[in-house]
Amino acid sequence: MSTQTETIRRMTAPQIANRKGGEPIVSLTSYHAHTAAIVDKYADFILVGDSLGMVMHGMDSTVGVPLELMIMHGQAVVRGTQRALIVVDMPFGTYEESPNMAFRNAAKIMKETQCQAVKLEGGARMAETIKFLVERGIPVMAHIGLTPQSSHVMGGFKTQGRDEDTWPLHVADAVAVAEAGAFAVVVEGVVEPLADQITAAVDIPTIGIGASAKCDGQILVLEDMLGLNPWVPKFVKKFGNLGPMIEQAVSDYATEVKDRSFPSSDNMYQPKK
Repeated sequence: MSTQTETIRRMTAPQIANRKGGEPIVSLTSYHAHTAAIVDKYADFILVGDSLGMVMHGMDSTVGVPLELMIMHGQAVVRGTQRALIVVDMPFGTYEESPNMAFRNAAKIMKETQCQAVKLEGGARMAETIKFLVERGIPVMAHIGLTPQSSHVMGGFKTQGRDEDTWPLHVADAVAVAEAGAFAVVVEGVVEPLADQITAAVDIPTIGIGASAKCDGQILVLEDMLGLNPWVPKFVKKFGNLGPMIEQAVSDYATEVKDRSFPSSDNMYQPKK
């Protein structure tokens, strides 16, 4: 008698798109295999965000993140997961110049990581590129509002939509990327009523980060919500407090090494008797 193991199928971009107005979409970032394996049990999609430049590599912004770094971390996350859709950020300078350039780099990301989608920043100005990629078989998640790769132009990481006169521009960005074929759009760092308006204006899921509970889904940087970063934006809720726990563990380790209580007999090998 033979037994069959159930095949675990990954979430797909169309499945995410079909969640518009339905059960809220759960997402987090992840940059390495072991955390991705944990997140994979609960998230509908995992974003390998270029935020890894700041979170893991101590950069001041995401602008300096190279394509090769995104691919390396994307490979690790794919290896550590089975069910979540894996989306990899396209870093600054790899897609803005032309649709052809964007396709070459997006294809490289997908082939070398085996991820299922890419994400790029920008609204109406990137609509042509999004359409070009989607027509050539690359699922695209868009990103509007506070776009970190444009922080130097924006004058920093500033909340968008404080001035209500700017709302039509943000809504137009969302409509443009939806019409271009994006399967979802991240809405970051915008005032709540604007995020609600954007969500109502498009027929693809909105993924909020510092936006609104009415978005079709939510995403946070994993290290932020785990309490690993000493400072986090207002929109982050700390669901854990691992920073102090890790520091205490390291302190205890250092103490035991110095007083020679570690390693003990439980942690050492002995010859056969």
